[in-house]
Amino acid sequence: MDTRIQEQLEAPMPWIGMYIAAASLVCSLAMAADAFNGFRSKRLWFPCKYFSLSATSLTLLAVSMKFSVDITSTIFTNIDWLVKVSSLIFMTVSTGNFVSSLGCMNDKEMLTNVVALGILVITIVVNVWIQLFQLKPFLPPIFMVSEMLFATVFMLVLLVALVSCAITIPTTKRCVESRYKETQKLDQREEQAIFNIDEQREAAIRHWLMAETGSPQFVIARSAVCTFASAISMVAALTLVEAYVQAISRNEGAISFWKAYSVYGWSTKWILLVQSFGVAVGAISPTFRWFLAVSFKCSGNFRKSFKKEFKVESYWIQRLVDWRDSYPSLQIRHHKCRKYLYCAKSTILNFFIGVQIVLVRISRLHVRVSASLMCPLFACFSLVNKSENLFKVWNSNNRNGSELGDGTEIDLSHYVFLLEGESELPRKTIINIYHRADKAMQRGEKLQPGNLVNLLQNSKDFKGVKDFDSSLIPSLHFQEPPNCWSLPVVTLASIAVSLPNVANHKAKQLVQSVSEGLSLVKLIDNTLDTNGELLSVQNAAATIWLGVELFCQWQDKDLRETSLKGKNSKEVLHELSGKAELIVLDFKRDLLMENPLNWPAKVIAANSMYRISRTICDGFDCETDEALFDRLTVVIADIFAACFTNLARVITGKYHRKAIEEREKSVGEALHLLGKTRRIIELLQQHEVPFLDRDRAVCIEDWRALFLQDIENPLDQ
Repeated sequence: MDTRIQEQLEAPMPWIGMYIAAASLVCSLAMAADAFNGFRSKRLWFPCKYFSLSATSLTLLAVSMKFSVDITSTIFTNIDWLVKVSSLIFMTVSTGNFVSSLGCMNDKEMLTNVVALGILVITIVVNVWIQLFQLKPFLPPIFMVSEMLFATVFMLVLLVALVSCAITIPTTKRCVESRYKETQKLDQREEQAIFNIDEQREAAIRHWLMAETGSPQFVIARSAVCTFASAISMVAALTLVEAYVQAISRNEGAISFWKAYSVYGWSTKWILLVQSFGVAVGAISPTFRWFLAVSFKCSGNFRKSFKKEFKVESYWIQRLVDWRDSYPSLQIRHHKCRKYLYCAKSTILNFFIGVQIVLVRISRLHVRVSASLMCPLFACFSLVNKSENLFKVWNSNNRNGSELGDGTEIDLSHYVFLLEGESELPRKTIINIYHRADKAMQRGEKLQPGNLVNLLQNSKDFKGVKDFDSSLIPSLHFQEPPNCWSLPVVTLASIAVSLPNVANHKAKQLVQSVSEGLSLVKLIDNTLDTNGELLSVQNAAATIWLGVELFCQWQDKDLRETSLKGKNSKEVLHELSGKAELIVLDFKRDLLMENPLNWPAKVIAANSMYRISRTICDGFDCETDEALFDRLTVVIADIFAACFTNLARVITGKYHRKAIEEREKSVGEALHLLGKTRRIIELLQQHEVPFLDRDRAVCIEDWRALFLQDIENPLDQ
């Protein structure tokens, strides 16, 4: 009976094993994706993008550790023993990969995730030690459990290193942020709306270098403690290789080893293979981080004295010191209790401060010894590369600067952020960072909106901003809804497409140009219209343009049919304005809303169509339909050009993201946008932009007010 019950309980174990293998595979693929991303972007410190410390990754790891924490499973068979070792080392290497991901978290997220990881690691270690202790009398003398013990020790050491980095991160972020703000105060050129493409490029490169070298993940990755943690991960991965050799040798060959019995059945082999693959790909990031940090040490001032070398800077222990010196938050009335509590807290935190200092010094010693051993190897690589690519790249970029397109040299050394006690970054690293900025702009240049650029070449001034809507047109409501940048463009394009006797390819090209332009207008609105006051008007424009672009319809009216039916432009304009007027009047009869911003999207769009089509009909004197089409094209180009004068502010705004964790991504987006809009900015350089306050330049109504004021008071202009 007992045997049958045991068989029934063990029957689903292979499928549970496959569940473990699947969870391990997801983690392994995430680590492989991070490794691939690091190689592709030439960031050999491998920022964590896909496999970072989070609730998802910890849940997957908890499932992956099911085999190692299963106390009921035996470890007498070699394959079971090896799977337990591989699981523990898989967890160890995963923890080593997590270290740099702490930089992309805020304090609350970091505390939650680190505590969760600590609970998981301690649970695994306790389970393994209990099992080894309970089975000790039954293990034969030849049975080696040292690998399992080593793996648990490695795991605990990495947990301590990760906690050490977590304690340091808030202080290092404040140091970097303070340096960033000081540098911006010294260099205020990017605060103004710059239309010179070379000046924009200079500003983008400066901020990219600051964002990249000050990236919290990069700061952690090149720190001494992270380097020490990376070395532990490398040794753990080598321990698995040694365990494989022992397991195969004890079975007198690999074939008998794979045929060994396990309670998890055939799934045991899958667990072993997947987790071994995970250890292999997971060891890539720590290995390269270690080599990178050691190479920084070799290329820096290696003659630093031991006294300076082992000096522990304040940012390593500042958080612990603040906690120690802070007043207890607990409201305890008894004086002696408060005193004892404060003394106990100070004693405990003094102990942790001592542990932190010892860990930093051990890590510094490890880096120094590693650099001493690796310096000859790096010197050989340097001699080989010096006569090849590096010399050419360095000549094209100069020593501490980079030469821009106009031959202007900018000093980049001032924009490299280093913490106190850090080694100087090698010049090759700075050049690679500069080249990544250049490639980001080149990728943007490949996506330049060609049709939109051709359209903007029709704009000679910004007078179309004033001409599209006349104040002489009678209003359908006592309060007109305000205009945004996109609504008049969409209305004008709808009218242009509906005109008869216009070549089909010209209408299609206009639609493509407007689509490209509206994507940039949306970006400007989302960035600068922080209040969202015109959101309903912008949504109306987006809704109407969807029908025009996809189906050539305005408010369910086929514009192609309108162009075929109309004998001339006047009739088409009257038909469109009549339909639009009817929509607005029907809405007013059924429901009265005083605030036009609360109108439905189709009513806002209809009001715009009514006013603009009446303005064109009464004020645009064109002899032919094609001439009217060209005139509307110029007006659209003028509106786009006026709107795009805010591009410089959008780009520079991406440099000033408050969250330091998002700054690198934000500056990268600015570089891409700068490359994408390069031709547009160059065209705007040829315009004489009217003087308008930067906050007013965001709103089309303020532009119109400026032009109307110039007409009424020409002497003031």
